[in-house]
Formats: sequence, structure tokens, C-alpha cells
Amino acid sequence: MSAHTRTILITGASRGLGLALARELARRGWNLILDARGAEALEAARAELAQHTQVIALAGDVTDPAHRRALAEASEAAGGLDAIVNNAGMLGPSPQPALLDYPLDVLEQVYRANVIAPLGIIQALRSSLQPGARILNITSDAAVEPYEGWGGYGSSKAALEQLSAILAAENSDLRVFSVDPGDMRTQMHQEAFPGEDISDRPLPETSVPGLIALLEGEQPSGRYAARAIAVEVAA
Repeated sequence: MSAHTRTILITGASRGLGLALARELARRGWNLILDARGAEALEAARAELAQHTQVIALAGDVTDPAHRRALAEASEAAGGLDAIVNNAGMLGPSPQPALLDYPLDVLEQVYRANVIAPLGIIQALRSSLQPGARILNITSDAAVEPYEGWGGYGSSKAALEQLSAILAAENSDLRVFSVDPGDMRTQMHQEAFPGEDISDRPLPETSVPGLIALLEGEQPSGRYAARAIAVEVAA
């Protein structure tokens, strides 16, 4: 990638993995465009990160076409994007129901958030993408493992992974990654296991080095487990 100041859009950036990644990228000199649904938490993230780099924060729902257009306008105004991280997503009901009991209207919402919205983001921002731009679609091992109770979320992430693979096949000028961050100690993970102690799960920060390797390295398009990526650590 070129030596100009790099700019990235991260959705779902007010907490968890999105915020952890934004913090590290700010430290590394990337300019940030951040999205999240909660305006208050997003503003807190913006205020923190603006001490280190240029930050644009737009609160909204990625399933809303008007919000996606606003993100596209911000990206154009910023001079284009070197990367998109589609991190925002929806778990679905908590506790998660078996597929035979899954409310179909809720399943439709899950697919809208986890499959259609990421593609909508990419479509809206396609003219802002710099040559060789990276697209990271955050998925899950539930996309490939048939865990009981994970039919809605897991199948939506499986769809996102196939969508990513086809995007890569159709756009050789881009690097498109499906990234499984692994189990993490996040609010979403807690909601997936209501009442359970998840304090033994790693913090999201443990998955960030793998994401950085994809954003700044030369890996080809494909599916990656964030913590399995060989990361060169500077001495």
C-alpha cells in the first residue's frame, strides 16, 4: 500500500472488537471513519481517538440506506478509503432459539444486518475505494460449525463468507477477507450466553494483531482466523 495517510471505515466501532481495532489503528496513524448505533458511546470513542488521529464519527444503523449514503459522503470528503471493516452485526434473540422455533421476522432482521448491510456498505462506498483497498468482513466460527442454537446467526455469517469469496473473485483489484476473530469477552458474546460467566474468554484486543496483518500486509483474499495469522512483531 502507498505511503499516504491511510483512511478506514469501521462499523460497530463504539465497543468491543471495533473499538479495539480503532484504537490500534489510531496509534498507527490511520485516519478513522467510525459508525455505531449508539450516539453517546460513539461520541466517547471519537473524543478519545481524536487525541491521536483524524476521526469522523457518524451514528446510525447500517441497515438504513440513508445512513450508508452518509458514510459514503464522509468517505468521499475524506479523500477515499484504503479499507472497510464490516464489524457491525446482530446476534438475534437471547437466548438463541432452535431453528424450528426461530421467529422468521427476526431471522430476516439478522440477515439484513449481517449479510445485506455489509454488501450495502461496500456498494455505497465502491467509488471511494483506493486501488488495492482491503475489505474485512467479520464473521465467526459459527459460520462453519453447526452449533446448536446458532442457526440464525451462524447461517447469516456463512452467507457473508460466501458473499466475500465471490466479491474477491469478481474484483481482483481488491483484497476481500472473511475474518473469524474467535471467542471474545464482549457484550454480544455475553448476550449469546445469558447468565454465564464469560470472563475466561480473551479480550478483543487479542484478535487485533491479526486484523492489522490483513490491513497492512500482503495476504491474498480469503478466509482467516484472526488469532492464527502469523504476525511479525517488531523487535
